[in-house]
Amino acid sequence: MSESSPKKRAVSSLDQLKSMTVVVADTGDFAAMAKFKPTDATTNPSLILAAANMESYQGLIDDAINYAKKVGGSMEEQVTNAMDKIYVNFGCEILKIIPGRVSTEVDARLSFDKEGSIARAKKLIDLYKQAGISKDRILIKLSSTWEGIEAARVLESEYGIHCNMTLLFNFYQAIACAEAGVTLISPFVGRIFDWYVKNTDQKSYSMLEDPGVMSVTKIYNYYKKFGYNTVVMGASFRNTDQILGLAGCDLLTISPSLLDKLQQSNEEVKAYLTQKQAQNLDIEEVTVDENKFRWEMNEDAMATEKLAEGIRKFGIDAVKLEKVLKEKLVQ
Repeated sequence: MSESSPKKRAVSSLDQLKSMTVVVADTGDFAAMAKFKPTDATTNPSLILAAANMESYQGLIDDAINYAKKVGGSMEEQVTNAMDKIYVNFGCEILKIIPGRVSTEVDARLSFDKEGSIARAKKLIDLYKQAGISKDRILIKLSSTWEGIEAARVLESEYGIHCNMTLLFNFYQAIACAEAGVTLISPFVGRIFDWYVKNTDQKSYSMLEDPGVMSVTKIYNYYKKFGYNTVVMGASFRNTDQILGLAGCDLLTISPSLLDKLQQSNEEVKAYLTQKQAQNLDIEEVTVDENKFRWEMNEDAMATEKLAEGIRKFGIDAVKLEKVLKEKLVQ
């Protein structure tokens, strides 16, 4: 090779990761999606609220306001309709950028309302249908409460609506989701880590001993060992070690800042999670009914606290977004 021959560029950690795991963008920022080229994308009330305050997205907000005014009804009904339309508007724009699916969240304030969650999910899917988007490209996000999981069971089995169970922190939550036949779960790695840092003496962990990484690894191995169709999407990361410790997981949803770090890195990525490895493990099979679910959640202070906190935070941001919309509706 002559000295003037170009050097082969090292493959980034992000590209290596994409070869073994489906990478999902955890953002409502279209520019970030275009830059990092994820397969799927996911949003939540907090991400939508942040985007709604950016000038570049005002056209989507205005369209939702006009839709709500046209449909009419009480102010409360108009706000709800505007909220749903905003989520769908963002979802439609995201689907122009990505080849896969977008996750759209049901209002967190319906987390303990099975029938209300089913009705809202069907409404979101109908709005997507009106926009020419097939339900196969949508994942409906629901909180991993017992009621949320039972809502997902109905949506999947009776309506063919695919669900993404969010705010998942506990092994028994994961089993209940799989037994309900949901499409995908999103265990929250970083929030598990946060709880242990706050509530124990240990403030740092090696990559594979991180409590969030260990939780998702256990769930992934259980699913693959017993042949569940539900797939695992690790979520809520605090650092790249947590992501790399789950390389090989079905999907990982990653924020733009961490996607950027992975893109800038050439560190070698190893697949720590594989179906073959999981199937060779000695794991005991368990079943979960409502009583078992509620007891195991009660026994798990971390999962109980983080689930409640997550629902509250999403609820708070939904209220903030509603306030923005109400001000626009009365203009």
